[in-house]
Amino acid sequence: MRERIKKAGYRLIGKAACACILIFVLLFTIFSACVVKQQPDQISYVIGVSQANMREPWRLVLTQEIQEEAAKHPDVRLVITDATDNSDKQIADIQRLLDFGVDLMIVSPCDVKKVTPLVSEVYQSIPVVVLDRVVEGYDYSLFIGPDNELIGKRAGKSVSAMLGGKGTVLELCGSSVSQASIDRSEGFRSVIEEAGNVRVEQVHVVSESRDSAEDIVRAFGTHLRDIDAIFAHNDYMALGAARALEQLGYDDIRIVGVDGFTGENRGIDLVRRGLIDETITCPTGGREAVQYALEILQNVSGVPKQVILRSHSITKENADEYVESLNRVYEEPDRIIDVGYAQVGTESAWRLANTQSIKTAAKDFGINLIYEDGNQSQERQIEALRRFIEMEVDVIVLSPVVDSGWDEVLEEAQDAGIPVLLSDRKVSTQKDDMYMTFIGADFLEEGRRAMRWLAGTMEDPLEHVRIMEIEGTVGASPSEERSQGFQEVMQEYPNCQIVYSACGDFTYEGGKQVVEDYMASHKWDIDVIFSQNDDMALGAAEALEAHGLKPGVDVKLISVDGARSAFQALIDKRLNCVVECSPLLGPQLMKAVKDLMAGKELPLRIITDEKVYTQENAQQYIRSRKY
Repeated sequence: MRERIKKAGYRLIGKAACACILIFVLLFTIFSACVVKQQPDQISYVIGVSQANMREPWRLVLTQEIQEEAAKHPDVRLVITDATDNSDKQIADIQRLLDFGVDLMIVSPCDVKKVTPLVSEVYQSIPVVVLDRVVEGYDYSLFIGPDNELIGKRAGKSVSAMLGGKGTVLELCGSSVSQASIDRSEGFRSVIEEAGNVRVEQVHVVSESRDSAEDIVRAFGTHLRDIDAIFAHNDYMALGAARALEQLGYDDIRIVGVDGFTGENRGIDLVRRGLIDETITCPTGGREAVQYALEILQNVSGVPKQVILRSHSITKENADEYVESLNRVYEEPDRIIDVGYAQVGTESAWRLANTQSIKTAAKDFGINLIYEDGNQSQERQIEALRRFIEMEVDVIVLSPVVDSGWDEVLEEAQDAGIPVLLSDRKVSTQKDDMYMTFIGADFLEEGRRAMRWLAGTMEDPLEHVRIMEIEGTVGASPSEERSQGFQEVMQEYPNCQIVYSACGDFTYEGGKQVVEDYMASHKWDIDVIFSQNDDMALGAAEALEAHGLKPGVDVKLISVDGARSAFQALIDKRLNCVVECSPLLGPQLMKAVKDLMAGKELPLRIITDEKVYTQENAQQYIRSRKY
């Protein structure tokens, strides 16, 4: 494999040039005692990098960070290609890298829809790390990217604070077809709309360049006296805006940019020099891509499916501290880590498997786990958290019963200097920094996948479909987001309708009761049941059978989780589709604890791997189920 890469490189160089290079290398080796030769057999891994383009400043930084991180590993070699924003060229680049025999592929796609099929194909033979724009489906090893909507929200909060809830903002957006720009704008406006009397004027800078932004802002001329702040979707446009304001003599207009890179005339430098007031960091994921790539190649336990990177608001006051944190050396503590873990309860087979996974992983990672069962009670979980605080544990892990009502106890943990990690379920808090990260599933995507499967089974897209939704615990994030994702896709099919929705509380009896209650007051007219977990689906199936209906035949049953009992029900034709939500979060969780205690910054979200199973493929996978 390495010989093919070497020979391919030689063919790109003329024979004469090769001879000159070889003579130079020979002479340099003889006369320099400091040279350490690296033979091809010293290369452990060759990583192919397919970059969308090498023109945008953000992507140049991404490539630079990949190269800098790879340089720390002498046995790693990179082969980098530039697609020049041409999908056909990127497809050819990826195929050429595969032909070279790379061990792992890093892909930053320029067009997700066009590149997805090839990424899926490559994933069947080697690991693939996708950056920035996630491809459709889950046919990749790992996705790393930012949360652009949250970046927009951070900018909105900063601008709102600067203006005191009153004024006019000029928003310099990127291209109208850029998903990153769309998400940043939506996040920004969602906050601004709540800020009070703040008006937004939006302008698209198609090239997203410094010079174009400068020309656009300069063209505003005297109209700038009505502008109080500028939000630029990247720091290069922010710099262009700053230059235009300086030329026109407007020194009282505040500027917020996005990216937060180090280096001359980049975000941090602009903030330090006072050219802009603030920048919101948008990490490229380049360093993390190489780090995770090596962990994947070395079969390290706990590598997630998706990593959503954290952003920061950088001002003059914290710029130096932020830059220092980028160069921090990480060292694992030389003592046993104490982790307090507040679990929801034992309401389902999924939850039992989840608890066992975390307990097993804690032993494997050498972590002292202090376990508390909340028994479906938020009060008991809050009491458990306060006990953990009194015990002065190193880290608290919370799987919350519901998503609200945690602010007070989380603030107590924060005051005690104890970081909190969320496992499986999320919380909604008044402040963004009340917990370190969320580790679990993408509940929205689970709901979307359930509805996509249903849509794929409809012979006629105009077919009228009546749906019963059996929801989980009221107020729990899996319940709300699975429902939201399902309905999001359902909007594309106006003849599909949820005609009945009720809570089954994630239990077998709860699912059974929802069906019984409906039958007690309605003539049965349901075509599909969407159950938000396996236990409720199996309870619903029993209720249908008790009334002479065949689940999986007379009524389609879609479930979420993927427990062994659900696989057996697929094989027995009692369920039709199961969207996976893996409870095996232990390795990812304990790896995050270790990373945190070593001083690493955790991502905003760490998402686990999930698949969709049907009657056709259940038999293939049931033997491998661990729960």
